[in-house]
Amino acid sequence: MNSNSEAFERWIRTAFVEMNTELEELYFKQSHREQVEGVGDAIKAQIRDEGHDFVVRLLAEGNTDEGFDNAFDLLGDLGLYLGALRRHELTNPAREEKSPFPEASALGLHIAASVGMAPRFATAHLATRNGAVNGRQKSFTTLKDEFLFLDYNTRGIFAFMRCADLLMRVLPLGVSHPVTETLLNDAANALRDVIKYNDALFRELDTDRFFYSVRPYYKPYRVGRHEYRGANAGDFSGINEIDMLLGLCQANDPYYAQLLVDKMLFMTPEDQASLRDCMRRRSLLAQFLDTAPTASKEPWFKRNAAAFLEVCELHGKTAAQHHNQLVKSFIEKPSSALEADKLAQVTASGPPLQVLMRALEILRDMRLAADRDDIRTSHKEIEALKGYVAA
Repeated sequence: MNSNSEAFERWIRTAFVEMNTELEELYFKQSHREQVEGVGDAIKAQIRDEGHDFVVRLLAEGNTDEGFDNAFDLLGDLGLYLGALRRHELTNPAREEKSPFPEASALGLHIAASVGMAPRFATAHLATRNGAVNGRQKSFTTLKDEFLFLDYNTRGIFAFMRCADLLMRVLPLGVSHPVTETLLNDAANALRDVIKYNDALFRELDTDRFFYSVRPYYKPYRVGRHEYRGANAGDFSGINEIDMLLGLCQANDPYYAQLLVDKMLFMTPEDQASLRDCMRRRSLLAQFLDTAPTASKEPWFKRNAAAFLEVCELHGKTAAQHHNQLVKSFIEKPSSALEADKLAQVTASGPPLQVLMRALEILRDMRLAADRDDIRTSHKEIEALKGYVAA
């Protein structure tokens, strides 16, 4: 990094975090914790103005060609700054046609175009590519619950990535290979880790602290004239690779394809390439069903297909767990206490809460291979494979 980007990063890791934490403590003491306007205005102005000074110097400096890693980190730092401005209501896309921070928008658009991502912070900036300094990673605040959220999410994401990698390694071996059972068992264990981390997060995370002090930093905001949705814990390719390799979701399904398109620029270029590669692969479910009529009595089929079905079941359990425990407990339930004008901007994804909940229910049921006739699921195919294994 050059001196300007290094100075900006030091500020993000120190004064920026401290000021956000101070504001969160002020907000949380109120009877209406969602009310942030008119609270801590001097601190908000300091965040805005100090960050602006860094942005102006970086924008004037232009592209210094320091490689992807440095550009990615700078995009994340800028995104954290803009995310905090949105959280503290110094910007709000509902009342603006364009961002009130043109210099920050110009810098974000410049960097984003060069790295091939959306011009805001992404999940990877706070999870899989969030470098720690002296034992502490980047964050918005120093609140315990933010670190719980970041750390357990990161562990879960890496576990999903392990599962996806193992499933991809089955493809060149084939579904009948003796080692395929081992790979599938390892993939199942990775998903068990996801369930374990989600359970720990559910037990340890304070609902009010998450809802009022962590979640608001993930709201949508404008860069230039365009409104970009907030970062989502699912913005990495691994979970979608699992969906498609298992055959629980299909890239040619209009609903699921739209989801892939919407998230593509919120993933790192490496993940984008991996996801595109996965989209052209034939699913393991289809391969097992192809062989079933002639091979269902073979010992390898019984072993490998049973191991495969266990991975499908566990993937469905992670989806149900995320929706039924985490989303309902930490977003839907506390939202019921908000007034209508605040409820309209609860979600990081942008749409109203009930629209988001319906969308998440559809995705959950796809991953569960639920028996539904109003959406496309793999229920019949999974049941057919179970029948071959049991016969």
